[in-house]
Amino acid sequence: MEKHQELLIALRKVIRAIDLHSKQLNKTSGLTTPQLLIMLEIDKTSGINSSQVAKNVNLSAATVTNILDRLENKDLVSRVRSTQDKRRVSLYLTEDGKALLLNAPQALQEHFINKFSNLAQWEQSQLLSSMERLAGMMDANEIDAAPLLALDAMSASSSNKTDTPNK
Repeated sequence: MEKHQELLIALRKVIRAIDLHSKQLNKTSGLTTPQLLIMLEIDKTSGINSSQVAKNVNLSAATVTNILDRLENKDLVSRVRSTQDKRRVSLYLTEDGKALLLNAPQALQEHFINKFSNLAQWEQSQLLSSMERLAGMMDANEIDAAPLLALDAMSASSSNKTDTPNK
């Protein structure tokens, strides 16, 4: 097998692993990866506002608002308007949201980050350099992408910033 074929197979395995994890997350918790990340962010900083969540998870404000609407409709997140400043809206997990997070699987990027962090600095740099070069070879340098390992998140970045899971 030629090297380019081996590389394409390795890339396909990465894509497939992301897809399988996204499907498993949705099956076990009913959440997409962006929904899970937003809930984790709200859990980490209870009372945070949506623009700070958007910044922390590297998604557009419009995407986060859309996802928050879905989470609120599922009674997993509540929005509370400040009594002093009506423009300020704080985000909190509901009891159902807290319970769901307790049983939700770890986000794939958390698992990846743990393993990546254990590599030597030179190896981390080598992997980063190789992936950046691959992105360039695929003419993907200008594609907007958040550091989310989920196909539904990738689709969100490229299709009007929505939160639609892949089927």
